[in-house]
Amino acid sequence: MELQHSTNHNQALWKEGLTWDLTDDCSLSVSGTTFLIVAYSTVMAVGLIGNSCLVFVITRHKEMRNVTNVLIANLSFSDILMCIVCLPVTIIYTLMDQWILGEALCKLTPFIQCISVTVSIFSLVLIAMERYQLIVHPTGWKPMVSQSYLAVAVTWILACLISVPFLSYSVLTLPLQNLTIPFPVNDHLVCMEEWPTNQERRAYTTSLLIFQYFLPLLLIMVCYLHIYLRLRRRKDMVERGRNTTQKKNKGSTRINVMLISIVVAFALSWLPLNVFNTIFDWNHEAIPSCSHDVIFSFCHLTAMVSTCVNPIIYGFLNSNFQKQLKTTLLRCRCWGVAERYESVPLSTVSTEVTKGSILSNGSISINT
Repeated sequence: MELQHSTNHNQALWKEGLTWDLTDDCSLSVSGTTFLIVAYSTVMAVGLIGNSCLVFVITRHKEMRNVTNVLIANLSFSDILMCIVCLPVTIIYTLMDQWILGEALCKLTPFIQCISVTVSIFSLVLIAMERYQLIVHPTGWKPMVSQSYLAVAVTWILACLISVPFLSYSVLTLPLQNLTIPFPVNDHLVCMEEWPTNQERRAYTTSLLIFQYFLPLLLIMVCYLHIYLRLRRRKDMVERGRNTTQKKNKGSTRINVMLISIVVAFALSWLPLNVFNTIFDWNHEAIPSCSHDVIFSFCHLTAMVSTCVNPIIYGFLNSNFQKQLKTTLLRCRCWGVAERYESVPLSTVSTEVTKGSILSNGSISINT
């Protein structure tokens, strides 16, 4: 999932022998520029605040440091990294239409962006697998907290290894310096990827598409489908025993909605950017020259919205998280004596279902 193609792709593609008219005025309108600034700033603010609250609450309360919450904190931290590095650099580069941030950031920015995306997606997969093991196989092996820390470390190591090519092939350059052309061009520096061959670039970006989107999405959908079916069977068992209540039905419906929401949010948030990058890599002529920046900004912004969606799905729809956050704020401001609330995993799948809520008769107790 390659986050950032050069916004000066016209000049870069000249190196491949293309003949787009670089004299066209492709600059953004004032309204378009204003919209991008406001939209990116809003996403960055919401993402930073939401994910920071999640990390703060989880790290501050020792009783909340279970496997699920450790993985959620890891996901939130990667989203925070995305908000700090990816969003500001992308909007600056898009609006300035040149790279003004230096050679070091030219190499580090795409490297960090790829790491952040990889960690986020791997965290989603680990959360789904942990929920699957807990709910589908409640009497089987259960991961320990220490193992979750190990999984987090392995995730970051793998993400760094996957992202290494960006360090090697991201360069700061004058894309037209070696070409003789019949009209004057500016001498603005651009940060772009210079691969040895197009085949290597396509092989790498296609691999990212598979391992950062399609396979994780498939794994998440399989895990959540099994979880949904298991919860549905347990619900049917309870209903046949006539022990169900309206409150439990609402809780079950809420869990099902959250299951669908996380899969849909993950798929839809990253779909436009993946489609754009795939088209750019394999058939860049299909993207209008002057519309490239606008289309890329829309696709990129849609992907970045995922950093705002995750805190809502994982935390703010969880009443226990809201209570813990309120309690923490009261403690910090000395407004009163904090109450103690039951700690439950902040999970997209089974937010209100704990290990202890599985009854001996095979039914499940759902708290709302």
